Amino acid sequence: MSVNKVILVGNVGKDPDVKHLENDLSFARFPLATSESYKDKNGQRVDRTEWHNIVVWRGLARVVEDYVKKGSQLYIEGKIQTRKFQDKDGNDRYMTEIITDNLRMLDRKGSNDNSNQGNSTENTQNTAAEPTSNSYAQAEPDDLPF
Repeated sequence: MSVNKVILVGNVGKDPDVKHLENDLSFARFPLATSESYKDKNGQRVDRTEWHNIVVWRGLARVVEDYVKKGSQLYIEGKIQTRKFQDKDGNDRYMTEIITDNLRMLDRKGSNDNSNQGNSTENTQNTAAEPTSNSYAQAEPDDLPF
């Protein structure tokens, strides 16, 4: 048995990039920062930020398009997926992403200038199974923001 489950709470690093494909299929991508603090062996406080590439599909992508902005705080559940693609020079590249199954907006009403989000703490939506990494073939490589 194996498990591929990720839970993250962090802040959106830039406004999501939303693409609308054929058959009313949408996806969104954005970076999410998670941070931790600890003391090193000398007792000095060290802050560390990890950046995650987040991908959301279908109806959840529409929620992201309407409500998520740079700085939004999110709770995300999903799975880790690494995909291979070729850059414009034909070199193989790899990208590790979090394919989101569940997303919860954690911003309070009116915080981060997101007062138009409504009751954001209740905006949770699950998606149906997302396309496999082969679905990226429908998007142009130059359209991918990461």
